Amino acid sequence: MMADTSALYESVVCVKPEVHVYRIPPRSSNRGYRAADWKLDEPAWTGRMKITAKGTAVFIKLEDKNTGELFAQAPVDQYPGSAVEAVTDSSRYFVVRIEDGNGRHAFIGLGFADRGDSFDFNVALQDHFKWVKQESEFARQEATQDSVPKLDLGFKEGQTIKINIGNIKKKEASGPVKSRAVGGLLPPPPGVKASALVPPLAVQQTIPVAPPSTATLLDIGDSAPAVAPPSQDMWGDFTAAGPGSTQDTRSEWVQF
Repeated sequence: MMADTSALYESVVCVKPEVHVYRIPPRSSNRGYRAADWKLDEPAWTGRMKITAKGTAVFIKLEDKNTGELFAQAPVDQYPGSAVEAVTDSSRYFVVRIEDGNGRHAFIGLGFADRGDSFDFNVALQDHFKWVKQESEFARQEATQDSVPKLDLGFKEGQTIKINIGNIKKKEASGPVKSRAVGGLLPPPPGVKASALVPPLAVQQTIPVAPPSTATLLDIGDSAPAVAPPSQDMWGDFTAAGPGSTQDTRSEWVQF
């Protein structure tokens, strides 16, 4: 059953400038039609073919090439189907059921001189009914969703909700321990590398120590045990070395 397409726009799906129409004999068997049984060199009519779509419906229109007058029209409700059927011995010929709008119909042979034209004819019908199938599936899914009752998750008047945030405190307590100041230094600010804030090493200053003065040594020496002064005859042994040499020998020694 064709859908009501009176309020829809008509679009052109495919146009072929030249097709041939043949009178075909009745089908001799259930295996299908054969183009070899037709008089292919004597077409009954030659003109232009146009495929138009209006909603989900598609029409094959045969028109005069010069005037555009409609010769015959074939409404197609599915493909492949009884409205359009391919022959068994060629890819360039089809059997099409035409209707006059008064309930009468007839089967004619439709042929293309070029194999590419027949391929375009076949693809145009397949693509249209593939689109129709997808639209039907989308409509079925929407109808299924509308039939399912929707959950009302909104708050009713006077209804409240309680939120337990005890887990947040536990997370804060188990968080990383803040760094403490070590050695009197504050922790580095965020974004500053720790190596830039390493305190300089303590410099040991060497203070030169002056040598002890004579007075210091004398002072220290006061605490040392007293030494007995030398005897007045400390050079006696030397003066007795020989006669006439006492004065000379004494003069060579430093007298303290």
